Amino acid sequence: ESVNTSGYIFRSSQSKAALRQALKVARYTSNVMIYGESGVGKEIIARVIHQNSDRKSFPMIKINCAAIPETLLESILFGTTKGSYTGAENRPGLFEVANGGTLFLDEINSMELGMQAKLLKVIEEKKVTRIGSTQPIPIDVKVVSAVNEPPENCVSAKKLREDLFYRLSVVRLDIPPLSARPGDVKLLTRYFLDYFNARMDRDVMDVSEEVEQLFQNYTWPGNVREMKNIIEG
Repeated sequence: ESVNTSGYIFRSSQSKAALRQALKVARYTSNVMIYGESGVGKEIIARVIHQNSDRKSFPMIKINCAAIPETLLESILFGTTKGSYTGAENRPGLFEVANGGTLFLDEINSMELGMQAKLLKVIEEKKVTRIGSTQPIPIDVKVVSAVNEPPENCVSAKKLREDLFYRLSVVRLDIPPLSARPGDVKLLTRYFLDYFNARMDRDVMDVSEEVEQLFQNYTWPGNVREMKNIIEG
């Protein structure tokens, strides 16, 4: 059976285990919560889950909850009706756009608690009501969420509602940091060299032994994203 790894690069036993788990949960409709430090590739794992599910012919929609002002988040997720506020148009929210597919909520732990309560209601009822409307719209969406700090800490620090946490983390995937999987460093180096050679029309063959040694011993606080940026630089 063919597997779509969506650009997920793996060699170490830890990253292979994360991939195996992602492929397993792709077969079910259960909501998934992905935990990992910033830059480990949570979005890529979300894409692996979507691309290997029977939802793959429907959209996967991504939203970074930390990047959007609270006042806009509700209308972006749930949609608006014309006249519900000044300048409002009839516009579907991301739940409607992702219908049949997957909605990836990144950095869900940065979402305001009142908004989390509204999100929980939509997920539980499988219906969304646009702002300014009274007409609920049935939706069929698999929710994949991501947090960049341990979810239990988010719950105890009141950054994540406990009831929403249980609803979203039916299945939980932990992605280890790059420092915990040194076996992937050489493979990722090769991958990003090829990646940027193709995009920049360059022909960098390899890194020196000295650089390779530095890469192996470095702690990579910014994880895979940091390595990508370093190699691009």
